[in-house]
Amino acid sequence: MFNKTTLALLTSVSCLGCGYLPAAAQVFSSAEEPALIYADPRAAEPVRVRTAYAERSNMGGGFIEFLFGDGTPPPSSRYYQRERMYERRDYLPPSAPQPMQEQEAAIEPARPEFDPRYEKQLVDYHGGEKAGTIVIDTPNKYLYLVQDDGKALRYGVGVGRPGFTWSGVKTITAKREWPAWTPPKEMLARRPDLPRHMEGGPQNPLGARAMYLGSSLYRIHGSNEPWTIGTNVSSGCIRMRNEDVIDLYGRVGVGTKVVVI
Repeated sequence: MFNKTTLALLTSVSCLGCGYLPAAAQVFSSAEEPALIYADPRAAEPVRVRTAYAERSNMGGGFIEFLFGDGTPPPSSRYYQRERMYERRDYLPPSAPQPMQEQEAAIEPARPEFDPRYEKQLVDYHGGEKAGTIVIDTPNKYLYLVQDDGKALRYGVGVGRPGFTWSGVKTITAKREWPAWTPPKEMLARRPDLPRHMEGGPQNPLGARAMYLGSSLYRIHGSNEPWTIGTNVSSGCIRMRNEDVIDLYGRVGVGTKVVVI
């Protein structure tokens, strides 16, 4: 009886290894009629999970390899569940910035936003200058174009650095659109890196317009650095945003009086 039952079980397992699903085993006894016990075909199908293992067995499962191999079960280290990459990134140290990003940060440092109080606006004016006069308030970084009825157009400006501020009365003697720039010798002595001459254009530090003051080297001019408006930044010139200097340029002419305080 024991030998027959063992033979039947081995026959069933052999059929499983060969892929024959409707395997059956007969169990004989001396007192009863033979009975058929059918294996569930769904239980014989291996569950395939493609992402659960690093590699797949050559024979379809570790149990079959155990029966038909040398009796040694496969090492458990061959089977492991993959970790998702986005779960592992939480444990990684922050990556170092790329060399190109460092170079860009060095070339283009963060710049402050334009202060809205330096936007052009119509304000009350109670000074003694007549309409059409330009008044430059150096300490507060404002330029006023005096209007009628006690009003003035006020613009934000950049003024001279410490040691380069000045005061006095000048007259506009010339006007230029997109002026060329030739740094004076005094400036080149301080800044030998500057170009000897630069034609007018968007990269020119004189900006879109320039109004020359008397016979001096001072000008009211635009700027390709609008974030410097409201600061002590120049070598004595009065700088404005390009859109503001274009607006002022169209409102004044040669001979306009300029008062710098």
